Amino acid sequence: QVQLVESGGGFVQAGGSLRLSCAASGRTINSYTMGWFRQAPGKERYFVAATTRVFGITSYADSVKGRVAISRDNAKNTVYLQMNSLRPEDTAVYYCAARFRTGNISDERTYDYWGQGTQVTVSS
Repeated sequence: QVQLVESGGGFVQAGGSLRLSCAASGRTINSYTMGWFRQAPGKERYFVAATTRVFGITSYADSVKGRVAISRDNAKNTVYLQMNSLRPEDTAVYYCAARFRTGNISDERTYDYWGQGTQVTVSS
């Protein structure tokens, strides 16, 4: 089992940047596909980005493509989400997730482990 703790959220003006971190413990993240999801108030949780456990292939939601980059540091057992050119519509709680199984990488139901989330607020 793996435990995930997110950090790096905060308050930023539109056009700014943030880097979220997801520190894992219990297992090494190189055994898992790692993903980021987000949930705005009153809305469902949506896929943001993921990196596969094999080959580190990345995938992004269309809404963030070109502005966001996911990366992993297996030595630090940490996954990052670099977010640039932030917009008010990026405001949400961001969750880190991990999975060992295969399936649609953007489907939250395929992820087994979740962090508690970190709040990102972007002002206009």
